Amino acid sequence: MHKQFAIIIIGILVVFAAGIGGYMIIEHWSFADAIYMVVITLASVGYGEVNPLTPNGRIFTMVLILGGTGILVYAVSSFTAFIVEGNLTDVLRRKKMQKQIAALRNHYIICGAGLTGRYCIEELHRTRRQFVVIERDAAKIRELIGQGVLCVEGDASHDLTLRQAGIDHAAGLVSALSTDAENLFVVFTAKRLKEGLRIVSKATEKESEQKLRLAGADGVVMPKSIGGLRMASELIRPTVTGFLDKMLRLQNRTIRVDEIPVTAGSRLAGRTLGETGLLDQQAFSVVAITENGADSYRFNPSRESVLAEGQTIVVIGDIAAIEAARSTL
Repeated sequence: MHKQFAIIIIGILVVFAAGIGGYMIIEHWSFADAIYMVVITLASVGYGEVNPLTPNGRIFTMVLILGGTGILVYAVSSFTAFIVEGNLTDVLRRKKMQKQIAALRNHYIICGAGLTGRYCIEELHRTRRQFVVIERDAAKIRELIGQGVLCVEGDASHDLTLRQAGIDHAAGLVSALSTDAENLFVVFTAKRLKEGLRIVSKATEKESEQKLRLAGADGVVMPKSIGGLRMASELIRPTVTGFLDKMLRLQNRTIRVDEIPVTAGSRLAGRTLGETGLLDQQAFSVVAITENGADSYRFNPSRESVLAEGQTIVVIGDIAAIEAARSTL
């Protein structure tokens, strides 16, 4: 589109320059008379000639009319098609969307809108997270925009594309591209642009996990491995699997396992779990709290458990109630 309009503009400028130069050379007119003659000739307004034309000048005028009018008709038809086909609306909508992305803070970036990426999009949407999708396929971009999803069209391994998605202000990134090599490039680029960014990557091959972690991925998920574990769980613990399925697929409410961090300045720090009121909630239950680092958990903590900065409370229940408690505390 940009290339087409650039060609049109260059063509119009060339016609005007040739017309002005031709009248100044052939008819020895001034610049003002020449440009005026070019405008009224190409506009076909029917005004009289500025000065009497010589035979050579008349031949030049006929050539200018044929060539210049063709360029102008092409320009008008292209601009009309641009409006009628909805391209103008699409451009304006994308500019508005880019402003919305620039205003985001602590959002998530999803690289790739394939099958894996779609599930990420659906989950972030259902759990009320702000996110931006990076995708190269224009058809997928149009579909996502129609669903109200913020998108950036481009290659997720390029610095410019990631910056357009607001990586400088993002809280996390998911790389769900088709191949491990593509994901490796995205992870490396994203980690270089923002050191503390949490990155989770998809991996197809087991041997790719270590490479992705060395490149900067905080978590690596292998869909084939997850699928195998799920099948085994369905076989040996069907009731638990059924409960988790029910939790994930409820339509009237969203039930999830989530977390409430005890951040600096939080009202939770220094208080017992009983004093926070979290154990008295009806919409969710406290499952565990972290201790001695994120890899160690105290399950079913007592009311007397004292919370400290840096800990995380693991809860299960209605996501709206969890979000309200997280914001309040």
